[in-house]
Amino acid sequence: MSAVPHERILVVDDEAGIRELVGTYLRNEGFDVDEAVDGEDAVERFRRREPDLVVLDLRLPGIDGFEVLREIRRSSLVYVIILTARTEETDKLVGLELGADDYLTKPFSPRELVARVRAVLRRRRDGDTTPASEMRFAGLVVDVDRHEVRVDDAPVELTSLEFELLAALAGAPGRVFTRRQLIERVWGWDFYGDERVVDVHVRNLRKALGDPADDPRFVGTVRGVGYKLLAPAS
Repeated sequence: MSAVPHERILVVDDEAGIRELVGTYLRNEGFDVDEAVDGEDAVERFRRREPDLVVLDLRLPGIDGFEVLREIRRSSLVYVIILTARTEETDKLVGLELGADDYLTKPFSPRELVARVRAVLRRRRDGDTTPASEMRFAGLVVDVDRHEVRVDDAPVELTSLEFELLAALAGAPGRVFTRRQLIERVWGWDFYGDERVVDVHVRNLRKALGDPADDPRFVGTVRGVGYKLLAPAS
């Protein structure tokens, strides 16, 4: 099954062998692949080509992957899959907190990376996962068609994954979702990563909404179970 035409993937890694391996597998699946050898090259190519997804190694010479991710998030909500060393657990968490959508640890299977890329891009193609195009709650509006969120009439900027996570919760206000249920709705059935990724993105979502975890207005935690939307419909 070939990729949707013209989907562009930027692969950023200082190791030529990894760039060649990943690039070959992605091109064989029909993707348009660009490659960057370091952080400066990555930022320049990202700005020039505006890819649909970035595969980003965090440990780069010069401008590292963390700074590249920060630079990307200043202007874009493009999907980002980070690559980390298996021993660098903190790298995964920091990368996710900076706005990455998924991660893969080295050494990795190139087939698994292709599956991750497809799963992330499929979220965009699958369309709405919620029953209404605009959902209104006390102090919160989630507009699925416009991909907009407002809190107390002020616009809130979310990453694509944060928006989809909020939309999933808003689609069934009051219902408690387990981490696995949220992964299946937001990341997809073929997600291979750690379920704790949900916690990181909920934390990011709360921060963007101005929603303190110790006294939340919108996203509540049900200990030992998962998360739910607290705000009543208006």
